[in-house]
Amino acid sequence: MKILVCISNVPDTTSKITFTNDNTTFNTTGVQFIINPYDEIALSKAVELAEGGKGTVTVINVGDGSTDATIRKALAIGADNAVRIDAAPRDAWFVANQIANYAKDNAFDLILTGRESIDYNGTQIAAILGELLHIPSISIAKKMDIAGDSVSIEREIEGGKEVLTAKLPIVVGTAEGIAEPKIPNMRGIMSARTKPLEVLEPSSVDTLSHIVKYETPAPRGTVKLVDATEVEKLVSLLHDEAKVI
Repeated sequence: MKILVCISNVPDTTSKITFTNDNTTFNTTGVQFIINPYDEIALSKAVELAEGGKGTVTVINVGDGSTDATIRKALAIGADNAVRIDAAPRDAWFVANQIANYAKDNAFDLILTGRESIDYNGTQIAAILGELLHIPSISIAKKMDIAGDSVSIEREIEGGKEVLTAKLPIVVGTAEGIAEPKIPNMRGIMSARTKPLEVLEPSSVDTLSHIVKYETPAPRGTVKLVDATEVEKLVSLLHDEAKVI
């Protein structure tokens, strides 16, 4: 089985986020980048499926040279080889097209993405990939079993669970629970240095959207503590100051 795992390079959740150029550009100075956690779960699932010579795992990233460290970590986790499309990821449409154009020429049986990236939370890549490649796509998968060319996927819905079946090839957006993230061991880290990382030029894609401006959340206001016995005071504050009742 040939598996392609799409990984993105995202800021660590502990990073302080700021913007420059009149809030039109994300300021990367001093920011620590990591593999998107949901993509890392997808990669862990891919490595499990390929264990014992059952398949190969390729990771693909759309980004400039600054993402190479993230890609090498993915190789250390267990991917066999990697591809980087040498371009800044403008938006989901651009990224999905770059990945699809590569996948069309390489006949992958299974394409895995994270359910979303933790920076923009778009949840778009898997669906767009499926459309561009004319194959099924199922997102927010909590469990996945493969037997032959048949895939069974379980995902949570309001009030229960949903089980879907499909045929390979397929695109799956994975969520927590489908696999436990793997920690690279020393052997994996050493072997990652020699595993192939192919850098490709991006294909031309029409620009459908662009970022106008970033805005940070408004600072939290002051907090007033009201004793549990002062019900009338609480009601008065909610009515007169907060104006929520």
